[in-house]
Amino acid sequence: MMEPDRLAERLAAKEKLTILYVGFPVLYRAGHIPGAAMAGPGSKPEGMELLKEAIQDLDRNKEVILYCGCCPLVQCPNIRPAYSALKSSGFAKLRVARIPTNLHTDWTAKGYPVSKGSGRTGG
Repeated sequence: MMEPDRLAERLAAKEKLTILYVGFPVLYRAGHIPGAAMAGPGSKPEGMELLKEAIQDLDRNKEVILYCGCCPLVQCPNIRPAYSALKSSGFAKLRVARIPTNLHTDWTAKGYPVSKGSGRTGG
């Protein structure tokens, strides 16, 4: 797990990060972590196809950070399928951003950076 404040610090330091948003497109368009590629929702077949596209050219030894933020993390329908798919695809440095309540409460309301608009898969 990666705490939101640590992820925000790394973004502020201009680290080159591979961040995959595995939630619902409408929430991504409303606001997402800067640099995150739309690669979900992990709970739907079409989302898993987006995820496959997003990871096809990624180095399996490179750190990949997943997040959703649609709802409390313990209830999230998207993180677990996406995490399992990446683990089974051989990603060795897989992290999940710990967003316990939702993206608004645990990221946006704390003043961390947000990008808006549509996005493409990639990394």
